[in-house]
Amino acid sequence: MRKRFLPFFVLFAMVNALLAQSSQTQETNDPEAKKVLDKIRKKYDAYKTIDAAFTLTVEVPGEPKDVQKGTITQDGKKFRLEMSDQTVVSDGVTTWAYQKNSNEVQINDADPNDANSLMSPKELLGRYQKGDFLYAITDKVTEAGKLLTLIEFKPKNRNSEYSKLRIAIDEKAGTIQSIKGFAKDGSRYTFAISRITPDKALPATTFTFDPKQYKGVRVEDLRM
Repeated sequence: MRKRFLPFFVLFAMVNALLAQSSQTQETNDPEAKKVLDKIRKKYDAYKTIDAAFTLTVEVPGEPKDVQKGTITQDGKKFRLEMSDQTVVSDGVTTWAYQKNSNEVQINDADPNDANSLMSPKELLGRYQKGDFLYAITDKVTEAGKLLTLIEFKPKNRNSEYSKLRIAIDEKAGTIQSIKGFAKDGSRYTFAISRITPDKALPATTFTFDPKQYKGVRVEDLRM
């Protein structure tokens, strides 16, 4: 199963934003990009929970383009990802990845330090502060009447699955519009956000997964 999000993903386990390491980022990264990111981070950090709708476009060399819609709900390290072919749930300790077509669920220990994950907005905003990336503004473009600032991230970890990430920010609205991951095998993953609802009240069951509710499900427990 190819990982598509924050650790599993995020794609998604997601972590809270980390404290900025200003002296490091100012010396190695674009200061104008840092100003934009700091402003957006403060807005996202103020949200207790985030519920977002998105479109994920997967482009793999030699294969047809795959476009899926889904939702991602996050509360701190806890998240729930719903897509047409899979459900990924994490309570911050355990992550369940349920494949709907095969009726199979893999259970893993949550790993918020997985560097090979395609980032959620909040996850990426935490990683840039941690110093995992070198980043800079590469362009400003207009799409659907919105002026977007493009910031490119390159992971310092040479073993990362991704050669770079590109984030599009609507500075006027103070929102992230899309995140695009460029994998080293030539694949492209575009995570475009169509709706985001902050501070939504969530039931306790949002971040739990009970295999017993899925008749005939095959359980593969990979926890250490």
